[in-house]
Amino acid sequence: MATLERIRYTPSQIKLLDGELHRTPASAKNIIESLPQIVWADQTPWREANLWAFEQASKSTDSKTTLSSITHLHAYAKWLEVQDVQWWHFPAREADRCLVRFRGDLIAARDCGELAPSTASQRMAAVVRFYKWLAASRLLSTEWPMWTDEQVGVRLVDEFGFARTMMVATTNLAIPNRKAQGEKLEDGLIPLTAEAASQVVSFALTHGNYELYLLLRLGFGTGMRIGTLCDLRIATIKRAVPDPMFPGFNKLAVGPGAHPPVHTKFGVTGQIWISDEDLKLLNEYIYSTRRLARQSQAAPDSRDVIFLSRYGKAFGHGDGNASRGISVQLGRLRKDGISNGISAFRSFRFHQSRCTFATELARIALKHGTVSTAIQLVRQALLHKSEKTSLTYIRFIEKMEVMSEIADAFTRDFLGIAGSDAFGNE
Repeated sequence: MATLERIRYTPSQIKLLDGELHRTPASAKNIIESLPQIVWADQTPWREANLWAFEQASKSTDSKTTLSSITHLHAYAKWLEVQDVQWWHFPAREADRCLVRFRGDLIAARDCGELAPSTASQRMAAVVRFYKWLAASRLLSTEWPMWTDEQVGVRLVDEFGFARTMMVATTNLAIPNRKAQGEKLEDGLIPLTAEAASQVVSFALTHGNYELYLLLRLGFGTGMRIGTLCDLRIATIKRAVPDPMFPGFNKLAVGPGAHPPVHTKFGVTGQIWISDEDLKLLNEYIYSTRRLARQSQAAPDSRDVIFLSRYGKAFGHGDGNASRGISVQLGRLRKDGISNGISAFRSFRFHQSRCTFATELARIALKHGTVSTAIQLVRQALLHKSEKTSLTYIRFIEKMEVMSEIADAFTRDFLGIAGSDAFGNE
């Protein structure tokens, strides 16, 4: 099956000297680290897709955007191999065309819960962008049209209540993002209960990789994203300072402005809270025989990274993305957890650890302070770029408490639990 690989692209100049081709490195400024590339099952590269990835990486300063697009295209490549369809298959019958069939399978996967609505929409949009680039670059020319262009109006309302309609170009292949009803937080996830979070961490300790256990424990205990956790350095931990305003907790400096720099989303520099117990656990792990053995195999620029694989490779790429190894380990842990009857592992995602931390923090903050204080506390702890994101947690807690009271009242008044049975007998 098609795989997604990463390479270090170094531009070069090719010259013909004495009848032989010579390749010499060009400017070092144009080196692209971790350029994603798609390789077919027969080990041949998908040249057109890889060229598109190169152009995307050359134009964008955000490597995560490039990776997101090529990841969707990788999923499309795997679908093509499973269906035994060529990516240029556009026969006269519209229903047989590769893009139309792929769209149908995405909708089916969305409807049965295999894909989130947003993922299905984004995946189809990324594939269509790739084909538009193919057509513009004259790398693909079909006798039959690949899709039908359409214009839709999007109604926008500004902060003063004035509305206007903006026309947006789309295609008949676009998949509407029909979000499921219910409360959602960051990345469309919902938090776990404190009991469920404890079950996940405890099960990871007994059935999973120790590094994955530490990552999950820190995720639930600090709210750090997986990209930040995988980029933590030894010096980051050594420079932790106790917080006099928050006894029992310490502050870790993260972000591009920290020393050493640690990746954060949107490049926000700030301080993360970490408990004395978790800090002690990390210090013990840093100098453990297990980690030192991994450090001895690491490259010089990765030796100060805390979390390393058994081959000395960093679990992160410094761009907010975890390595494939973490995804594989988490997948195995999730499968084992479900087979052991732990319902918290169903549809579990690592980012739910962050949602859970923020939710519990917001709950306690609202209990002991004002809404304004709770918003500022959540924003500071999670390094939110905007107060709007922090406010979603406050509203989530407020709504959950109201719903809990309504449920109690409904059970007591309508079902008559207080003084009579369901048939009205005292």
